[in-house]
Amino acid sequence: MPSPLSGDQPPLFILLNAGSGHEETESRRAAIVDALKRAGRHFQLAVLDEPSRLDATAERMAAEAQGAGGVLVAAGGDGTINAIAQKAVAAGCMFGVLPQGTFNYFARAHGIPEGLGEAVEALLAGAVHRVQVGMVNRRIFLVNASLGLHPAMLEERERDTGQFGRSRLVALLSMLKTVLRSTRYLRISLEVDGRENVIRTPTLFIGNNALQIARLGLPLTGAIEDGRLAAVAPPPVGRLGMLWLMLRGALGQLRRADELRAFSFRELTVRQRGLARRGRIKVAIDGEVDMLATPLHFSVLPRHLLLLKPAPGPAPAQPAPPASG
Repeated sequence: MPSPLSGDQPPLFILLNAGSGHEETESRRAAIVDALKRAGRHFQLAVLDEPSRLDATAERMAAEAQGAGGVLVAAGGDGTINAIAQKAVAAGCMFGVLPQGTFNYFARAHGIPEGLGEAVEALLAGAVHRVQVGMVNRRIFLVNASLGLHPAMLEERERDTGQFGRSRLVALLSMLKTVLRSTRYLRISLEVDGRENVIRTPTLFIGNNALQIARLGLPLTGAIEDGRLAAVAPPPVGRLGMLWLMLRGALGQLRRADELRAFSFRELTVRQRGLARRGRIKVAIDGEVDMLATPLHFSVLPRHLLLLKPAPGPAPAQPAPPASG
């Protein structure tokens, strides 16, 4: 349930990721500043132009937000939002989002507009909602975490967008290229509720975003709303089979895919098996790829993210029943 804010509107502590070039960053900064000044809202805004400073800057601003009863705000894509949200969860402060990424799954799932002006308005008028947080080892995720083919797709996408620019078309073509040349499979064990199964799969996908899971056509959105995470592992179907599965996912029909493993859980341990067994593995976390030590332990974090987001719109009015004669 949403929690109304107090009469005194809390100050905003905004961290803007300068990943899109100086002119675009300055335009976004000016738009945010102008909107907040017109609204008479107290705020601090820091522009992050050096990625290595993200953690330290976000931690400092989270502490300031917590001490002032304010809101830590992330302006960036899903990866930036993840990194800053981690500090908000640790500090126990409120959190807000001004989405600036390509896909913006987290913002879209919570009804936060993708346009900057509309997102600022939603931030100013929002209420606090408790949002589930997933965790893999010591890293949180708000949207998804994955291993195998999916991290390889993201790495290829970063290379291609660096050369051709960021767009959903470039991301799609990059994904297709990765699938067509990939032949590797994971051999992993999945331990849930004391039971262990060894599987072969091109990728293991863990979802914490009901919108994304629903668009894949999987019957697991209720599980996420019930405090669980969703796991999806396709069978080792080869390149053309994987393309077919991706097409079904794009059409929202993964529910009908043969031999697809899909289940929900609160805790899951993943271990590598066979010749590929190593001490570390690539894991994609909200769009950013990192090397994590194995085994991987996925769980739902007991502490929630205190997200400031718009209240749901009113339900459409129902037509009046016809008058009786």
